[in-house]
Amino acid sequence: MAFDTARDLLLLIDIQNDFCPGGALAVADGDSVVPVANRLAGQFEHVAATQDWHPADHFSFATHHAGRAPFESIDAPYGPQTLWPDHCVQGTGGAAFHPDLDIGRAEVIVRKGYRPDLDSYSAFFENDQRTPTGLGGYCRERGFERIVMAGLATDFCVAWSALDARRLGFEVTVVLEGCRAIDLDGSLDKALHDMRAAGVEFDRAA
Repeated sequence: MAFDTARDLLLLIDIQNDFCPGGALAVADGDSVVPVANRLAGQFEHVAATQDWHPADHFSFATHHAGRAPFESIDAPYGPQTLWPDHCVQGTGGAAFHPDLDIGRAEVIVRKGYRPDLDSYSAFFENDQRTPTGLGGYCRERGFERIVMAGLATDFCVAWSALDARRLGFEVTVVLEGCRAIDLDGSLDKALHDMRAAGVEFDRAA
């Protein structure tokens, strides 16, 4: 697929230490997205990134729910919420970007999940689907029409970001070579189906 690298926005999603091998919420083979992200970043004139940025007492951490284990689901005020191992805690090494990621090209970095009582997968909205991160407005003001995405994880933060970007009217391409999935109880198949149904395009080779 040919990208308009002068007019499209490359969005690198949550390529952080805790989501890579050895991290608190490691995605299998997660660090393999780094060279793909760097190759893309070298091609695009406009690059943005997201960074999971949780307080230590975040609502989504299983350690803050007595008797609950990571990857269980609970009912939150805004809907079902998966409980996670403590990860990407503000200011820790786990929350830092992967050391080999060329983040210097990013024009803007959106931190998300910093509200203690509200999780945030999408780059555009918190999980209540009402509270914006501001990235949608930024993209509109900058005149971006298509957003090209890569990062972690395919079936959570990438998929939610892609679906919200479509909901906001942007064209979206997900570079699958630059993504890896958690695949929790079939979440990858569901995410791919939902993205296709929403009009998200897939590019398998960067």
